[in-house]
Amino acid sequence: MPEMPEEYVKRLPKSEELNAMTEQSLRAAFAGESQAAEKYVVFAAQAEEEDLPNIAKLFAAISFAETRHARNHWRVLGGIRKTADNLQTAFAGESFEIDEMYPAYAEIAKLQANKEASRSIRYALKAEMDHKRMYAEAREAALQGKDIADQPVSVCTICGHTVIGGLPDKCPVCAAAKEYYRTF
Repeated sequence: MPEMPEEYVKRLPKSEELNAMTEQSLRAAFAGESQAAEKYVVFAAQAEEEDLPNIAKLFAAISFAETRHARNHWRVLGGIRKTADNLQTAFAGESFEIDEMYPAYAEIAKLQANKEASRSIRYALKAEMDHKRMYAEAREAALQGKDIADQPVSVCTICGHTVIGGLPDKCPVCAAAKEYYRTF
């Protein structure tokens, strides 16, 4: 799939050229478009389950469009940098989720005795720990100008546990069978 034409990219302002209100607006738009894209992926899967393939296709196509909007906003914000820098940004995001966000959310779910929310948060927190480690290792390779080893990366479709290389017989987080992993 072709990327954005270079003549268009050259017309995009750099983040330092944005005033505060424009930057704030683009950050909010990026978040909204990103959420919409993912929500529509989920809606497409539901339509598929209901044997409505054309509605699923509509959701998938519009999800792709929303992703393009988000990518354009992120590019204007200067959010796409060298891979090592992108890995550091991803590492910082995972660290925030592990150290602050999910522990606070877990306490709220516990206080409100919501077992489903507690489980969902616990699953996400454990997966974020995997991701943080993987990003740190990948960044070390990128800083040396190297790629990581060509191995399968698999994700448990139940809880999000992520593993590089061979699959466990069952997920160590949610106990799902290895057939529930999606491999990339």
